[in-house]
Amino acid sequence: MKKLSARRRHPLAALVVLLLALACTGGLYAAFAPASKAQADETAQSLAIDEGKKLFAVGCASCHGTKGQGSSDGPSLVGVGAAAVDFQVGTGRMPAATSQGAQVPSKKAVYTQAEIDQLAAYIASLGAGPNVPTEAEYGTEGADIAKGGELFRTNCAQCHTTGGKGGALTHGKYAPTLEGVAPKHIYEAMQTGPQNMPSFPDTTLTEQNKKDIIAYLNAIDSDETVNPGGLELGGLGPVSEGLFAWIFGLGALIAVAVWVAARTAKAKKS
Repeated sequence: MKKLSARRRHPLAALVVLLLALACTGGLYAAFAPASKAQADETAQSLAIDEGKKLFAVGCASCHGTKGQGSSDGPSLVGVGAAAVDFQVGTGRMPAATSQGAQVPSKKAVYTQAEIDQLAAYIASLGAGPNVPTEAEYGTEGADIAKGGELFRTNCAQCHTTGGKGGALTHGKYAPTLEGVAPKHIYEAMQTGPQNMPSFPDTTLTEQNKKDIIAYLNAIDSDETVNPGGLELGGLGPVSEGLFAWIFGLGALIAVAVWVAARTAKAKKS
């Protein structure tokens, strides 16, 4: 007892007790405290990848390979990025139907958005690629509609027509209509270049450029849009509209000429 009492009076006794208390407190906190946000996000991402891998094995691996490496029935998905998955699966283009034509059409999505996110997380883990854009990226706040129209006519109208109605391409392929397409999917299409479309990364069209184009498409897709030229032909472009003018306009002139000639001949006989 005398030895213990002497130790208690030692100058370093209080410091030793304090260090022991801090060590116990730290240990208890580490054992029972909730995981940090970074750890929680990492765990959630890992779970999403695992679930996405299971979905991929069931619905995608038969064409794209068990590890997304591609096969004779489907291209490699390594490096396409989460944005490509969100676009293709979100618009119903994937999974593709068993019998396809020259191009995979859009249809009702098979997977829920949560499942699409999981598939996207798995594909993103295979190789770096464009990420799914946030609302801040594809939102039209601060966008320039006039600039967007100029960019659209320069880069997109050759295939989608100036009114975004879509148009025919070669070998049975086509540029789909952009009416009613979600802004996020338009942004992702520009980023990833699905099917016949070229990609427009930020080095080609900046984030602001993409915002402007989306704002323009929203404006012409609005019910409040008025065509100053009156009844439109669908904005199909100069080839189809010129053909319409030749067939009906020239046909009407020929009909009038025949009628005048017939009337003249009848008048001479009488």
